[in-house]
Amino acid sequence: MSYDFDWSSIPGAIPFLLKGMGLSLTLLALAMLGGILFGTLLALMRLSPIKPLAWFAGAYVNLFRSIPLILVIFWFYFLVPFIIAAISGQPATVGPFYSALIAFMIFEAAYYCEIIRAGIQSIPRGQVSAAYAMGMTYAQAMRYVILPQAFRNMVPLLLTQSIILFQDTSLVYVVSLPDFLGVAGKIGQRDGRLVEMYLFAALVYFVMCYGASYVVKRLQKRYAV
Repeated sequence: MSYDFDWSSIPGAIPFLLKGMGLSLTLLALAMLGGILFGTLLALMRLSPIKPLAWFAGAYVNLFRSIPLILVIFWFYFLVPFIIAAISGQPATVGPFYSALIAFMIFEAAYYCEIIRAGIQSIPRGQVSAAYAMGMTYAQAMRYVILPQAFRNMVPLLLTQSIILFQDTSLVYVVSLPDFLGVAGKIGQRDGRLVEMYLFAALVYFVMCYGASYVVKRLQKRYAV
C-alpha cells in the first residue's frame, strides 16, 4: 500500500503554526520561571534543619514525581474550579491556559527542586562555614555565597529539564489549547494531511530540541571543573 505525500498545505499553515509555537514557548517560559522559583524554595525547605519543612518538601517532591503530568493538568482544569466554587459559593473558572500553566509550574517544581538541591549540596561545606564566620545569616549565606555558585553549576541540568518541559507542552491538547502540535493536528485534519503535518511538527520539535541539547553540551564543557 503506497501513500502519496503532499506537502502543499504546509506553507499556508505557517502563520497558524507560528501562533501555536508562540503559545508553546510562552507556556515554557512562564512555567520555567515559576517552576525554578518554587523549586528553589522547595530545595531550601528540603535542606532545612526544621523537620516539618523538610518532610513537607520531601513528600511534595515524591508525590509529583510519581504521577503523570496529564493527570495534574486535569486536576487544575476540572477540580480546582469545583473547589473554588464550593468554598466561595460562586461559579468559578480557571481557564485552559492558566490551568495548564499552574499545572506545569507545580509539577516541574518537583524536578527543579531536586536539581537545585543537588547543586546546593555540590558547594563545599567550607564555604558555608566561611560565610557564617563572616557573620552572615543562613539566608544571607544562601543568597550571596551558595546559590550564585550552585546555579552556575546547575545551568546545564536546568536547561535539560526545560527541554523536557518544552516537549511536555504538547499535552495541553487535553484542555483544547491551540499549541504548536494542536494547531498542526487541526490543520492536518482540515486538509486531510495528518501524516504530513505530524511529520513536519516532529521535524520542528527535533530541530529545536537538538539545537537546545547542543547548547547544553557546550555549557557542560564550559562549566566543567
